[in-house]
Amino acid sequence: MPLVRRASTRPFLRLSAFLLAAVAGLALMVRGRATSDDAGSPPHILAEKGNLKWYRGNMHTHSHWSDGDDYLESIGLWYRDHGYQFLVYTDHNVLPTTERWVDIEKTKGGRVAFDKLKAKFPGDWVETRTMEDREQVRLKRFDEVFARLAEPGKFLLIQGEEISDGFMKRPIHMNASNLGEVIAPRHGTSVAETMQNNIDAVEAQRERTGRPIMIHLNHPNFGWGVTAEDMMRLRGEKFFEVYNGHPGVNNSGNAEHASTERIWDILLTKRLGELGMPVLFALATDDGHNYHKIPSRASEPGRGWVVVLADDLTPARLIAALEAGRFYASSGVALERIAATPTSLEVVVKPEPDVTYTIDFIGTRKGYDPESQPVLDKDGKPIPDVTRRYSNDIGKVLKSVSGTEAKYEFTGDEIYVRARVTSSKKHPNPSEVGGFERAWVQPVVGSGS
Repeated sequence: MPLVRRASTRPFLRLSAFLLAAVAGLALMVRGRATSDDAGSPPHILAEKGNLKWYRGNMHTHSHWSDGDDYLESIGLWYRDHGYQFLVYTDHNVLPTTERWVDIEKTKGGRVAFDKLKAKFPGDWVETRTMEDREQVRLKRFDEVFARLAEPGKFLLIQGEEISDGFMKRPIHMNASNLGEVIAPRHGTSVAETMQNNIDAVEAQRERTGRPIMIHLNHPNFGWGVTAEDMMRLRGEKFFEVYNGHPGVNNSGNAEHASTERIWDILLTKRLGELGMPVLFALATDDGHNYHKIPSRASEPGRGWVVVLADDLTPARLIAALEAGRFYASSGVALERIAATPTSLEVVVKPEPDVTYTIDFIGTRKGYDPESQPVLDKDGKPIPDVTRRYSNDIGKVLKSVSGTEAKYEFTGDEIYVRARVTSSKKHPNPSEVGGFERAWVQPVVGSGS
């Protein structure tokens, strides 16, 4: 399971179909960070052309540096060999930058992981010593693994951290990608304040160092730690995990708790339609911890990823593209093209043989019912710390198409529209039993939001 830490204590003017590049570009300009390619006028086309390429990557990974069962270099090699172009290491509350020796038998991977390491990296790469009759191995630092595995333009490793915090018994985990210095959990007097304090700490390091760094909220339904209301007013938070590959994070919710997709629609509606806050983008990640018995019901690699359209495979260009919304999230479905014009949103799938696809366009129209009600227990009493019930006006399926491409024509009253593509192919190693492969297209919003 992921590590759990406890804390110490208005009108819609018209729909102008800006694909997230324009929306995020506006947000970045407000924050003083926009670059020339963050802005532009529709149409916006996300497709490979010229220097722009799709780069597939995982942004949530654990190793022996915290609670994973394998070595940094073995994990990096797995992703490189399985068609990924980038990987972010995100161990709990640590950066792999110091000298660390571990007892081979006491690591989560034990002798199995060690023997595999020696086989994959023969010669003098693996360093061991004996201390008090126990064999130890030195964990490689990030810079050493980067030098060994990274390939310019082909495969990139990025240093990150899962800032693992909490409030009372509620886990609050946030990933910071491309950190230069470790960030200790900042804590707070509420779930929202705890998240905001950690966001602010990442922001402060970015401002102080000039290093491009991004932060995202992990698995809000892990331990039922974070509600839509907790996230609604966060400043500086642009991303969260709509799909996490760990089988214990409750992506689909349950009878009392909203799914992560439902949380996303509530947040988009409230932030854009009422609070005047920026769009929130959705990621898919592995949250990999277990690498030796694939497939199984553990938390393994290869379940969820992002596909980023960027002009270079560097941390700076990837983060710029992510913050400008030039990406989609996937648990198996590949997209060829995403396009927005002032009148429509179009999605084109890169199909597999003998597989069918359903493309749902999901959104909220102006005039929706903004009221909500608490979730009640069997005795009719409100359940605390649970996302409230909102109207079915929020996050409606506006159009559904069976096929490999579909277009949604705007009517002019949408607050946002996003797309979800569901394959007829079951995920070969799903986080939830029976899950199908999917892709999530980021929201298109109106100029009046």
